Amino acid sequence: MPTFGRLIGAIMFGALAWYTTLLIIPLFPDEIALGWFQQVNTFFGLLAGWRVAGPRAGSGYYASLGYGLTAMFGMLFMALFTNSFVVMIEKSLQRIYDGPVEAVIDVFQLVIEHGQIMISVDVIGTLIIGALIGGIVTEFFGRRFG
Repeated sequence: MPTFGRLIGAIMFGALAWYTTLLIIPLFPDEIALGWFQQVNTFFGLLAGWRVAGPRAGSGYYASLGYGLTAMFGMLFMALFTNSFVVMIEKSLQRIYDGPVEAVIDVFQLVIEHGQIMISVDVIGTLIIGALIGGIVTEFFGRRFG
């Protein structure tokens, strides 16, 4: 059921994903074509805000810190896994793998590699502070208009 808390949660975490992706793009090597990277990440931010943070709006400001971080981790996991899966499919089409098991294992190795690329003070700080602010703002509007 659509609520104002869900709408604000989606907007806040979609914006967090969009901005954080802008910080991440320069960290990747230049030869990597990122394609729909920013749009996919923004979609997962919208989804995490709508499905994780939004429904919890109205449960208190201390709880908002927790569900803000939970939404951020959900957004991060979905984006990392999906982007790694797309890279694995691209490699599969180039016949790099000897079998399907090797491809599935590589997805998890790609998640780790992409996660290591993202590790910087700017990215981690933006994610944590943005998640906390996103949770508080979602709580504020969820209480006022929900």
